[in-house]
Amino acid sequence: MSHAVSYPVVLDQPTLDPVGEWEAWCVERRRSVTSATGNLALVETRWLPRGEHPDLEAARSGQPRGVSVTTVERTDLITGEPERALRFWDAHSSAIQDFERIDVFPYDPAWVLDARYTPIPGARKVGFEHIRDNGGTRDLVVPGDIALTVDGRDYLLNAFDDNGVLLLVFGDPTNGDTTYGAGRFLFVTHTGEGTVRLDFNRAFVPPCGFSDQYNCPMPPRQNRFHLPIQAGEKRPVLRGGEPQQY
Repeated sequence: MSHAVSYPVVLDQPTLDPVGEWEAWCVERRRSVTSATGNLALVETRWLPRGEHPDLEAARSGQPRGVSVTTVERTDLITGEPERALRFWDAHSSAIQDFERIDVFPYDPAWVLDARYTPIPGARKVGFEHIRDNGGTRDLVVPGDIALTVDGRDYLLNAFDDNGVLLLVFGDPTNGDTTYGAGRFLFVTHTGEGTVRLDFNRAFVPPCGFSDQYNCPMPPRQNRFHLPIQAGEKRPVLRGGEPQQY
C-alpha cells in the first residue's frame, strides 16, 4: 500500500507517558497527511492502458512547482494482470488548503487491549472488499489470527501484512456517525511471542477519508465490533467546521 497509509509507527515497549506520546502521535498525523506526498496531496491517479508502462520522466516534465509524480500498481480483478498508474501529488492542493484538523476522542487507557496472536504457516490470503471496486474483493496476506475479547465477546480478527506491519481494518457502530463511515485502520503491535497489543487510541482515518483517489480495503465481517469504539481519530474537518466527505 505504498503512499497509502500515513505514519505507520508501532511501539513494542510500555511507555512512561502514554498521553504525551499519544499527543505527539496526533501532531505527527497532521504533519503526515498535509505533507507534500501525504493523503491530502493526492490529486490524481491516472490509470494507463493495459500493458503500458509509466514514463515518470515525461509525466514530471512541465509540472508546476510543488507537484510530484509517482507510480502505483495493482492487479486487475477480472484478468489478474497488472494495472499501472501515475499518481500526481500537489503540495498546494485545495484539500490541504481547506484542511483544519482531525477530530479525535480523548485518550482512554481502557482502549489499550492485549490479545493472543497465532501465526499461520504459509501465506493465507483473505478477500477484502475495497471501497471503489463495486463489491469486488482483493486477496491480502493475513499472517496470523488475533484472538481478542471485548466487552465479554470473543473476536478472531484478521490483520493483513502492510510492508511487514500488521494493519487491522475494523468497523464499529460509530462509523458514519462520529467516525469515518467506511471504518478505520489500526497498526497492531507485537509485544512478545504469541501476544499483540491494540491501542485503539491510535485508530486512524484511512487514506480514502482524505482523497477520493484512494481505493482502501473495508472491514470484513470478522473485524466488525458490536460496541462503539470511542477512541482514536473520528474524521477530518475542513476550515469552518465542516467534516470532510468522501
